[in-house]
Amino acid sequence: MSLPSLPSGGAGLPKTSVSSRLLAFGFAVSALALAGCASEPPAPPVPAIPQFTSPIPASALVGRYGLAAYHRPEDAVRTENQARAQCSNPYIISAGPNGGVMMYLADDTKLTEVISKQVPGQPTFIGPPEDPAGAERDRQVVSFNGNVLVLRWMDPEVQKRYGTMVYVRCP
Repeated sequence: MSLPSLPSGGAGLPKTSVSSRLLAFGFAVSALALAGCASEPPAPPVPAIPQFTSPIPASALVGRYGLAAYHRPEDAVRTENQARAQCSNPYIISAGPNGGVMMYLADDTKLTEVISKQVPGQPTFIGPPEDPAGAERDRQVVSFNGNVLVLRWMDPEVQKRYGTMVYVRCP
């Protein structure tokens, strides 16, 4: 499509009205805007997936446990016996829908899926899979022999209130 020719002015330039200049400016802005639409915006950063292994398989944790806690290390043996006596009202660790196990987090009334996790050369922790190993919502595995699981809360305030948790597998 050709544009009508405009009468020329003194220096060989076309005489243009204000509306013609605005129209040309509008075309230029539109072309730039369309060019900007052709390129894709940068992708949002993808959160890093925590890099750890799961040294304790979920199947090893599933079961019924007597549960007790202690604050002083010298009470550990006595607390294990108290936990064993709690099997009449067991704490149940069940399989989670995504390969972990279902446990309660501190001060939470709903079950949350947790996994065992470890960064090579570091302690083993149990906590939500989206948190890095050793995060505040995690519990450090002090010991686990298949029948007795001892966990210490990572959040100092929670550890102060709940102490070190001793889970003894019920027969």
